[in-house]
Amino acid sequence: MNDELKGEVTRGARALVVYPQMKGSRGDRSDLDPAARLEEAKGLALAIGLEVVEAMAIVIREARPGTLFGEGQIQNIATACTLEEAELIIVDGSLSAIQQRNLEEKLKRKVIDRTGLILEIFGERAATAEGRLQVELAHLDYQAGRLVRSWTHLERQRGGFGFLGGPGETQIEADRRMIRDRMAKIRRELEQVRRTRGLHRDRREKAPWPVIALVGYTNAGKSTLFNRLTGAGVMAENLLFATLDPTMRAIRMPGLEKAILSDTVGFISDLPTELIAAFRATLEEVTAADVILHVRDIANPDTEAQKRQVLDVLADLGVIQPPLDDRKQRQAPALDWSDDEPEDEPEPQVPIIEVWNKWDLLGPDQAHELRDVAVHREGEVIIPVSALTGEGCEALLEIASRNLTRDSKLYSFVLPVADGQRFAFLHARGEVVSEEDAGEGEQGPQMRLEVRLSEREFGRFMAL
Repeated sequence: MNDELKGEVTRGARALVVYPQMKGSRGDRSDLDPAARLEEAKGLALAIGLEVVEAMAIVIREARPGTLFGEGQIQNIATACTLEEAELIIVDGSLSAIQQRNLEEKLKRKVIDRTGLILEIFGERAATAEGRLQVELAHLDYQAGRLVRSWTHLERQRGGFGFLGGPGETQIEADRRMIRDRMAKIRRELEQVRRTRGLHRDRREKAPWPVIALVGYTNAGKSTLFNRLTGAGVMAENLLFATLDPTMRAIRMPGLEKAILSDTVGFISDLPTELIAAFRATLEEVTAADVILHVRDIANPDTEAQKRQVLDVLADLGVIQPPLDDRKQRQAPALDWSDDEPEDEPEPQVPIIEVWNKWDLLGPDQAHELRDVAVHREGEVIIPVSALTGEGCEALLEIASRNLTRDSKLYSFVLPVADGQRFAFLHARGEVVSEEDAGEGEQGPQMRLEVRLSEREFGRFMAL
């Protein structure tokens, strides 16, 4: 193989995007239509600084085990590369190691698949030590099965000595062993991070502040909304995966002293399994949330398909119950302007508020129809907002606060006046309905308080 194919993806490279549209009995894997998939793939390429010179969808009725595409289709790709002077080919799907190697040999250009491209983006964007560890683990997991792509030097045998290697161990076996050892080390480090994060969560559990998690499809506007609600300066650009590492800030809410708002990594269709596994510790912040704000780009024609992708990941995390049937095995409907409720929507275990973001991009007629849908859709809490202009954000905080306190009950407590800690807790975390003198007790003067508390806060109070 040519030496120039060995390098990593370089910024500014001219790229050709190819979406293999699978047809046949199994149908297309993605909920998104081919045009939307191509736009998303172009967005992924632009997110890492590539110049997309051409994008095409190729219908594949029967995948070739060696190359995925047929010979005629490969020739069409080669012709397009020559005409557009493309240096890199992005296949917006999954390629086996053999398919990737064979395509590179036939096309004489570097080929990467969707997983490889997303890994490149994550590798460039990870800002924290934890994020870099997660990306490295995902990349090693991806690379471990692709050493067959390696060049001839990996086929040489070397003699071993002591307990390292062993007589006749091939270089490819040594590389695999090194990858396994490195992955084991990273997993141990991430487990330590996970325990530390768990301790932080335990500390927040004891602290009198609920947690609100932002989730959503990538580029739905989560970080812009996060900045709007908190006044933070989190990176928010019109890029896929603009932010990777979770960010938390305290915000004030109606009826609450404060809450913790958490911004998480955006989801995407066919998110590589390596990345889901590696970022599980980060996404577990969602499972510990008291309320989830599902941010949707409501102006996107594929917003319903994007919603389903997010629900799939949330179901995988155990945040919601999965639907009775496997949504991945059927075609998702296009954006439905009617108020009919899908029959198989999963029941949330954590309260979920749908935030219909980018409302400012809708026309008057479309906004009127969608607002009517939001009002009449039973079983869901839907708030139209514009994170850019701030429209609807106050209503969002009001509804979120109401959800945080919706299971509140009225309790009566008699406390010694000297018990400042419990007095402060009840005033901070509950709604004090009445407060009156209760006479003398064993510990001195007492007060009777009628306080409305959620079951969770009542449990925290009793643990004090």
